[in-house]
Amino acid sequence: MKILNCPLNGPRNISEFVHGGEVRDMPDPNLCSDSEWADYVFYYENSITVIKEWWLHAPSGYWFIAERHTATDEILKTYDPSEIYKDRVEFSQPPKESVA
Repeated sequence: MKILNCPLNGPRNISEFVHGGEVRDMPDPNLCSDSEWADYVFYYENSITVIKEWWLHAPSGYWFIAERHTATDEILKTYDPSEIYKDRVEFSQPPKESVA
């Protein structure tokens, strides 16, 4: 059984978690091209290294970051996103159309 340490809930069976993808700098969705946005959403390096990944503890709905070695699959560290992210990302909403 593989165990993953959730920073909020402690060690849990890996079956309780959902992988959310690699932590990467997000381009401004209001200013980037469709091609730049597609690269961000669909492509990644896929090299042998230590990467930061988003993980969700599904029963509690808690998102956190794990550092994992891609060759050994060893989880080296887990921590709350607030350790590296201080600001919330807000997405602008298109103006509502009036109904006549």
